[in-house]
Amino acid sequence: MRRFLLHGLPTGFHRIRHYGLLANAGRKAHLAKARQLLEAPPSEPVSDEVEATAVPTFVCRCCGAAMRIVEVFPRRPNIRAPP
Repeated sequence: MRRFLLHGLPTGFHRIRHYGLLANAGRKAHLAKARQLLEAPPSEPVSDEVEATAVPTFVCRCCGAAMRIVEVFPRRPNIRAPP
């Protein structure tokens, strides 16, 4: 029971998980201000479309042609130890 109660906060305290420089409410503005103060170059925007459409290319060792992924075999689940 003691270990469970260590995860709760006493009354009057707030979780700090949602506060600070990387908080979701003002993340872009805060990071832009930090970059300005540090005189760092602006970051390049990352496009989700480029990542989603990027297909890994594999080259055949024999002929040098591009190979296609036909099927992907998922990993087997780990063997569970007996209780």
